[in-house]
Amino acid sequence: MNKVPVTVAGAEKLKAELHRLKTVERPRIIQAIAEARAHGDLSENAEYHAAKEQQGFVEGRIKEVEAKLSHAQIIDPTTLNAGGRVVFGATLDLLEEESQREVTYQIVGDDEADIGSGKISISSPIARALIGKEAGDAVEVRVPDGIRQYEILDVRYV
Repeated sequence: MNKVPVTVAGAEKLKAELHRLKTVERPRIIQAIAEARAHGDLSENAEYHAAKEQQGFVEGRIKEVEAKLSHAQIIDPTTLNAGGRVVFGATLDLLEEESQREVTYQIVGDDEADIGSGKISISSPIARALIGKEAGDAVEVRVPDGIRQYEILDVRYV
């Protein structure tokens, strides 16, 4: 499988989730299964079946997070020397020309994207249109509801 770009913050978040799953959730579920087994007949024991279902979910998530981390190419935006160009990890100040509204986005990996906190996926139409551009460039982006035009005001690597 190919390497998947992830910011340092995104990798730390995945590592923290993996640690929590292994050290908090897994032992809690094992304890719940042990308690449910102590109640006797497992065929009609709802607590046992619920705990086993949770166990399956947690173990699946552990495998998923481990796979993501093993395929991650961790990129630290502060060490980039992109010469002012828009690259993965860059933080951009944009002016949406139609509404004259300024927005700030950071281009991150697919799993890190959260538009509410200003993080857009590298595979989003906006990010794909911005990659390689520089401050002062005007960019036309085709989005599901039409075409938007942005002017890049600033590119930072933070």
